[in-house]
Amino acid sequence: MDSVTALVARPSVLALLSAACFALALVLTQRGLRHRTPLAGAIISVPTTALLFWLLAPLVLRVEGWRSDAAVAFAAVGLLFPAAVTLLTFEANRRLGPNVAGAVGNLAPLFAVLVAMVALAEVPGAMRLLGVAVVVAGVTLLALRRAHGGARPSAATLGLPLLAAAIRGATQPAVKAGLALWPSPFAAGLIGYTVSAVVILVTAGYLARRNGVWRNAGGRGWFVAVGLCNGAAVLLMYAALGRGPVALVSPIVASYPLFTLLFARLLLPGERAGGAVVAGVAITVAGVVLLLAG
Repeated sequence: MDSVTALVARPSVLALLSAACFALALVLTQRGLRHRTPLAGAIISVPTTALLFWLLAPLVLRVEGWRSDAAVAFAAVGLLFPAAVTLLTFEANRRLGPNVAGAVGNLAPLFAVLVAMVALAEVPGAMRLLGVAVVVAGVTLLALRRAHGGARPSAATLGLPLLAAAIRGATQPAVKAGLALWPSPFAAGLIGYTVSAVVILVTAGYLARRNGVWRNAGGRGWFVAVGLCNGAAVLLMYAALGRGPVALVSPIVASYPLFTLLFARLLLPGERAGGAVVAGVAITVAGVVLLLAG
């Protein structure tokens, strides 16, 4: 049992589990977007996750080691992640589908590694840098395959998941810096999601009068499930960041298009994997292997 616990606690395993949860959330989002707009979905999913964290707080949260500067860092992250990233990802998912939205959005490791090098002085070795490049190449191939399989997406449309990737990548070193002060992944998730829930609800309240955000009442269950999956994914990612370097964790989390393909095949009829997908998967897996060996 101890050996199993030690294996699950490894940052690479935590990051892989986070990737699987992010992927499932992305596919479930596609189902929910059949009933609601991205903002109308976000006002269900993000507060759901925040509520889950608060319900678990009496059992899980430990205030020992509390640091106000770490709490401020987690709150600052919450202004953008997951709030802005959720809205951008939902809209990209609506326009591009889960596979291409997930693939294009996974340039996050480039931003994460760059920010970590500057802000945290985390300089990855040559093998790990090669692994980052290979993972990015693999997910890019997946994105190009999906884009060329149908109508060619506009630059503005592809910019949605790219901006989400930039925000996601830039916030990961900030979370790691906060965890170095207060090593509590649960506190990071609780504070970040609470701030994000407030941001989402205030934004929705402001726009509801003009855009009728609340009019369509369908799809609640899908977005509750999305919120639960995203909450688990973020908690696992923060736990991985607390145990391993950004250059290892971020690219492994970014491999979630692999899981997206699997879940989309199971939950979204009509999704098929061609030769380019097989190549993209193989390249991405090779990149993850390089990261683990680095």
